[in-house]
Amino acid sequence: MFTGIVKEVGRVAEIHSMPGSLELIITAEMASTLSVDQSVSVRGVCLTVVSCDETRFRVQCVAETLRKTNLNDLSVGDPVNLEQAVSMDRALDGHIVQGHVDTTGEIVEIRKVDGTDRMIRVSFADTFRDLVVDRGSITLDGISLTIAGTGKGWLDVAIIPYTWEKTTLKHRSVGDRVNLEFDLFGKYVVAYLKRYHDTHLPDGN
Repeated sequence: MFTGIVKEVGRVAEIHSMPGSLELIITAEMASTLSVDQSVSVRGVCLTVVSCDETRFRVQCVAETLRKTNLNDLSVGDPVNLEQAVSMDRALDGHIVQGHVDTTGEIVEIRKVDGTDRMIRVSFADTFRDLVVDRGSITLDGISLTIAGTGKGWLDVAIIPYTWEKTTLKHRSVGDRVNLEFDLFGKYVVAYLKRYHDTHLPDGN
C-alpha cells in the first residue's frame, strides 16, 4: 500500500525487453534503502524489487501491467515518480493507494491559475465516470491529488508549485499519457451498487 506522496524522482537507467514483459533499471537515492521482494511505486504502479544496490534497483513488468499503464512509453533517461510502500511507523499522508492502475488518461490542457498554481485537465474513458467526484481523490502517475472539477470524460486537478517542482509533472506536456488510479472506496461502492442492481433489479428498473 502507498499514499501517493512522491518521495523521490528517479531516472530510468536501462530498459530491457523480455518475452511478454519489460525490465526497468532505475537510479535513485532510495535504492540503498530497498531490499529484494520489497514493493515500490514507479509512476504509480506497484512493482517488486528483484535486485538492488546502493544506487540502482531493478523491477519487472508483466504484460497485463504494460497493457493498463504507460510504462511502455518510458525511454532511458526519463524521470519517474517513486514511493516506497507504507510502513506502520509512517504517517498516512495523501490517501490510500494500491498501486493498481485502473487505466491511462491523456493530458489535454495545462494552464496557470492564480499566478503560480497550475490546473491540469486529463481525459479518460467515460466508462470510469462513476468513479470520479468533485473534491474526491485520484492518483496521477503515483501522485495523490484532489479532483478540482469533472465533466463527461475529463477531470481537472490543481497543482501547487511544490508538487509541480518535486514530481515529474513539470516534465509533462499536452498529449502525454498518465496512469490513473481511482479512489479505492469509490470503486467498492460502485461495485456494490452494480451487484445490487443486477441482483434486485434484473429488468433494469
